This record gives sequence, structure tokens and C-alpha cells, in this order.
Amino acid sequence: MTQNIDFVYDFCSPNAFLAHKILPELAARHSAKINYTPVLLPVVFKATHNQSPFQAFSENRQKTAYLTHDLHRFARRRGLSFHMSPHFPINTKFAMRGAHFARGKSWEIRYISAVFDAIWVHGQKADELAVLVDILQENELPVRKLREAMTSPEIKQNLKDQTKTFVRRGVFGVPSLFYGSEMFFGKNSLPNLEIELSKNKKRSKTNAL
Repeated sequence: MTQNIDFVYDFCSPNAFLAHKILPELAARHSAKINYTPVLLPVVFKATHNQSPFQAFSENRQKTAYLTHDLHRFARRRGLSFHMSPHFPINTKFAMRGAHFARGKSWEIRYISAVFDAIWVHGQKADELAVLVDILQENELPVRKLREAMTSPEIKQNLKDQTKTFVRRGVFGVPSLFYGSEMFFGKNSLPNLEIELSKNKKRSKTNAL
């Protein structure tokens, strides 16, 4: 039986980017399917009275320096390309509407990877529609349809509604991952997610005997 993981993300999060890079391999080890679930992190923060650690500790230079160093260390130890965006924090509302529109499409993963890489590998200013259009063209994605989706009032509202749904499920930041009734927050919780996947995989094999 296929195991399902809900990956709740926003392109504006460097931690979500890093989780996105290593999650597919983890899921493949357990024959799990990833359901990519875009949310608007500012809406999450407002609803939960939360904020980015970079904002929360903006006056603590030692803390923010460590947070940045830890991101680079995490990437380096896993052989991942990563650069802290010179435009951080980034308004990703247009990109996230595109992600919502992309759900279930054959090119969904290509879109997600293209935008994540544009921000966290190439340092592009992906909060501007013109820049996003360039990213879409470079990656041979459906520019016209995505451009329309990014400015669609209906998709804007649907994405907000989806965000609120996941806040009710317990989301207070990203990346958040759901497996069954369990939520796992942050890239550093991925080992715990893998433990749960392994336990249930063994349980399924035992029940099949």
C-alpha cells in the first residue's frame, strides 16, 4: 500500500527548499508518495502569531549568523547547491498561486523545482512577475496559463482557504509534513518522519503474511 506524505511549503522558506531537495529520496526508500501542498506563509504567521526566526531574532546578530551558517552546513553535508537569497525575505504570493494551479499537473514538480532553484540557488528576485515569466520560459513551462493563474482572484482565494485549512490541522510554519495523523515540522524532523515510515512499512509486511 502506498504511503502518503503531505509536504506543506512556501517558496520563501530556505528550510522548505532544503527539505524539498532531500524528501524525494527519503520517500522513494519507503515507496511513499509526496503530495505537494502550497500555503502562504505570511497568512500562517498571522493566524498563529508566529514569525520567521530571522525576523524574531533580527536584532541578535550572533543568532541570525548562526542560522545562516547552519543552512549552508546542512546543504554542504548533503552535496546541495544553496545560496542565501540576497532578496530575503521574499514575497512569493505570485509563485505560490502558480504552485496551487500546478497541483496534479504533469509538470508540477518541474515548476516547484524551477522556482525553488531560482530563489535559493541562483538568487533571482522571484517576487516579480516579469522574473517569474523568465523562469517559466527557461524551464519550458506553460507561461500563459501560469501567468493567468498568478493573477487570478479565484486561485488567490483558493490558496488562502487551503492555507487556513492547514493552519487548522496544526501548521504554524514551513516546512511541515503530515504522515497519517502525525505532523513533522522543519527539515530536521525528516529523520523522525523516516522512522514512522519504516515502522508502518514493517507493520504492513507483517500484516500481509
